[in-house]
Amino acid sequence: MIRVEAGMSTSRFCQLIDMPERTWRRWQAKAKQSRPPKGPWPQPAREAARELATKHALAHPAWGHRKIWAMTRHDGHKVSQATVLRLLRDDGLILPSEYQRQRRQLAADRKAAFARNPTGPNQVWQLDFSEFETTTGGTWRIAGCRDWFSKVEHPFHVSPTANQHDAIAAIELALVDYEAMFGHPLVDTCPIDPETGELLPVVTIVTDNGGPFRSLNFELFIMRHPELRHVRTRVRSPGQNGSRERGFGTLKYERLFLDDIPDALTLVERAEDYRIEYNTERPHEAIAWNRPIDVHLGLADPTIPNFEIEETLPTT
Repeated sequence: MIRVEAGMSTSRFCQLIDMPERTWRRWQAKAKQSRPPKGPWPQPAREAARELATKHALAHPAWGHRKIWAMTRHDGHKVSQATVLRLLRDDGLILPSEYQRQRRQLAADRKAAFARNPTGPNQVWQLDFSEFETTTGGTWRIAGCRDWFSKVEHPFHVSPTANQHDAIAAIELALVDYEAMFGHPLVDTCPIDPETGELLPVVTIVTDNGGPFRSLNFELFIMRHPELRHVRTRVRSPGQNGSRERGFGTLKYERLFLDDIPDALTLVERAEDYRIEYNTERPHEAIAWNRPIDVHLGLADPTIPNFEIEETLPTT
């Protein structure tokens, strides 16, 4: 109707809207014959996975399509990543692609902190502080140890300060958490030096060069625990503590930044809810879409997904 009202020829109109004239003629012929254009085509793969994928997408609005896919696979439904991406786009539940552009930048150099990469859990724990400002309760600092190999988050220590005592408290929480998981203190796993008879450390605590980690009390605490050794990263090299930095970023984007947090009690509650979900439910891409707690306890291999992926699946 626009072409007719403008008195424009068909060829000129097709050139204006950048459509081949043959395409226009074909659609025009179908319209004259009262034949609607083909489609929409059936989408059995999307419809079969829509309920599960939509449930996880609504519950975790900060997650991308790959984590939603992994959760769907863990629920027992076989579907491809492309199908999940398409159905989330159809329903308007996927974030723009540029949102994830920075997601691996902090971890680009994390391996440089170790002369030899850890081969199992409870070999390297990364420790740091992160700051969060509540709406009415002031600014608080979150400290926590994170296992480099399994990505398990040990309990967070929340305090208005970020000093040597807070750093020590975070490690003590991790030691208590280890004993609760494995039924014995970490020191019981220390090998004995055959020449000196001394206990050898089993866990390396990796920190940056902040004041709390250079303090005398912190070093004395490490010395009193033969199961621990302390390594500081190079100056101005946050990427060497990248797993810990990425963990705090995920905590904030997936839980703390979603709405206002009025005070410290709410902050502690949100952080602990996130930690439990992160360890026990959230699949992690760096450990082959397994859950961190399964890798930490030796129930899953960090290089092998615990669901079948060797299958050609429909992508529509």
